[in-house]
Amino acid sequence: MSVAAVAKDEGRACRPLVCASRVRGEAMRGVGVEQTDGHEPVLVEEALEALSPLTGGFYVDATFGRGGHAARLLQAVGPVGAVLALDRDPDAIAAGRLRFAADPRLELVHADFGRLAEIVASHARGRPLQGVLLDLGVSSPQLDDPQRGFSFTKDGPLDMRMDPTRGVSAAQFVACTEERELQRVIAELGEERHAKRIARTLVEARDIAPITRTLQLAEIVRRTVRGHDGKHPATRTFQALRIAVNDELGQLRAALLGAFDSLAPGGRMAVISFHSLEDRIVKHFIRDRSSVDPVFAGLPVIPASAQPLMREVGRKRRATEAEIARNPRARSAVLRCAERIAVGGAR
Repeated sequence: MSVAAVAKDEGRACRPLVCASRVRGEAMRGVGVEQTDGHEPVLVEEALEALSPLTGGFYVDATFGRGGHAARLLQAVGPVGAVLALDRDPDAIAAGRLRFAADPRLELVHADFGRLAEIVASHARGRPLQGVLLDLGVSSPQLDDPQRGFSFTKDGPLDMRMDPTRGVSAAQFVACTEERELQRVIAELGEERHAKRIARTLVEARDIAPITRTLQLAEIVRRTVRGHDGKHPATRTFQALRIAVNDELGQLRAALLGAFDSLAPGGRMAVISFHSLEDRIVKHFIRDRSSVDPVFAGLPVIPASAQPLMREVGRKRRATEAEIARNPRARSAVLRCAERIAVGGAR
């Protein structure tokens, strides 16, 4: 059952959902901007180098977080440049409005980056878009706040929504998703080889009592399988549920296409990913648009409409040992960048 199907089922007599409203309420109590956080953006200088921002240019930070990348973009574009920042997390938007209240060059929009093309079209005001930055995954404030439900080491409501004001929580997803679909999600989105066993155990456990807490889920998985590569046994299951609940890969595909369609010729997109599923999508997107349309490959004359529409800018970049020592969450980060070189529709 898909996330959309689970949402449609919210009103049905799915027994574990008796606690759905309580789960939602607990999650919302964690939403606030009073907390201080030590969020440190990754690959900041590398991303700025890849984007090579122009003074006076118009740029989009499609994953605002706590504004680390946006702040550096604002420095780079100077007093007449502008940055449009998106985030689906209302906490991030609220924190950003406090931090940048005195800077009219930054415009914040509460929206998921899958709507990037739509948001740019309504906010560009005739300005050519020179660059887009995407810093994927979960932010440190989201991971560190137990009430958001992303952590398998801290107890909190099993939520995992990046926007806790809408959509289906992880608790609801686990409650109403069929066993076979749970297995597929955990196997494909978590790359978990024990997905079948975990899905079976989750179904058995939810028949006894609703699974509504993070440590409750983590303990169920821990009792079912052993960890590997030194990771907690629930790492991959939590990743899979988070990606499913937030439609992260679907959002990424839409954002890449939206960035491609919105960029002016010469404009660049820089994408920081944190696991192979994301990076594979980014790599193939750039590669497909950086080569001749395969329909015309090998012909002596290639029509203009079949020429490459992007070029890859440099090789993929990873965090330095110094950055990883300072910020261990940067260890898995991969940066890729590409430049729009022609005007035309996406292939």
